[in-house]
Amino acid sequence: MITSFFYSNFATSKFSIAIPLKTKKDIRALSKEQLRDFFVGNNDKAFRGNQVYEWLWSKAAHSFDDMTNLSKATREMLDENFVINHIEVDAMQRSNDGTIKNAIKLHDGLIVESVLIPTEKRTTACVSSQVGCSLDCKFCATAKLKRMRNLNADEIYDQVVAIDKQSRLYHHHKLSNIVFMGMGEPLMNYNNVIKAIDKITSPEGLGMAAKRITLSTSGVPRMIKKLADDNVRFNLAVSLHSAIDEVRTTIMPFNNRFPLNDLKESLEYWYEKTKRKITYEYVVWKGINDRKEDVRALVEFCKHVPCKVNLIEYNPIDDGIYQQASETALNNYISNLENNDIVVNVRRSRGKDIDAACGQLANKS
Repeated sequence: MITSFFYSNFATSKFSIAIPLKTKKDIRALSKEQLRDFFVGNNDKAFRGNQVYEWLWSKAAHSFDDMTNLSKATREMLDENFVINHIEVDAMQRSNDGTIKNAIKLHDGLIVESVLIPTEKRTTACVSSQVGCSLDCKFCATAKLKRMRNLNADEIYDQVVAIDKQSRLYHHHKLSNIVFMGMGEPLMNYNNVIKAIDKITSPEGLGMAAKRITLSTSGVPRMIKKLADDNVRFNLAVSLHSAIDEVRTTIMPFNNRFPLNDLKESLEYWYEKTKRKITYEYVVWKGINDRKEDVRALVEFCKHVPCKVNLIEYNPIDDGIYQQASETALNNYISNLENNDIVVNVRRSRGKDIDAACGQLANKS
């Protein structure tokens, strides 16, 4: 946030002196206990903090004026001391298949994108965790953007609230699932992502079940182990795309820092601690990972921990280097995985006509 200034001209001086005004704190950075303490410190009742907390999270209020069970004087006091740095849906696009892509404007003017993905039985929110991305996956449009900053927990939470409203409006039922597969690497914004999920799953927040949330990572071994140590209850997916180090490094250069053996060890640790299966996300590209040895390597990698594989349709990002593999190559993966008793699903992308499909989020707005 840019600090505001006011200027005082003194008769004894030829110059104006810039005196910084007090910058208001975002009220959602306060815990319930801190809100209660604030009211007690201002000669009010502690339960006012409970009321405000409910408005901020369960009711997702964007303005102190919305808090109608507080007196006008109390709302004015809050406005004098705090701000609510809520997001805004700056632009919305609707796909022919019902997918909705949002350009989300943050309080500092930066933009991220989020997506509502509908099916016959459910709607899924695909949310972002960073402005840009910390990693360098060659096939992903977001990776071409500079990472500007991490999203705060409330900015992640707000994306879910906005998509839930769209789900109810356009698809006539509440949001059912959340995937952290939007812009950014969630494990590079660990603390804020965990705080957001805690709020989303809390009865005092959105009350969603943790089992309906999936965090997708490109694979940061140290942070995967931390997830296991922190006993998280949501699901884990890994953007894998090759089980051969040399091939994976050409696709995802950061693999040099986090090689497959380290990733494998962290996933074994995850399963030992949580007893929950891993989902591997895997795109098959023509001439890159469509050989028989690529298939064999994936099958062997899958044997280390219980897992399933989602084969994902590739969505072009206009550079022409990466092209969808043939159906023959895809079927070769499917038959080999199934013959080894590994669950495999083919995921057809949605929202391609509005650049909302997997790998296409690039802030074109």
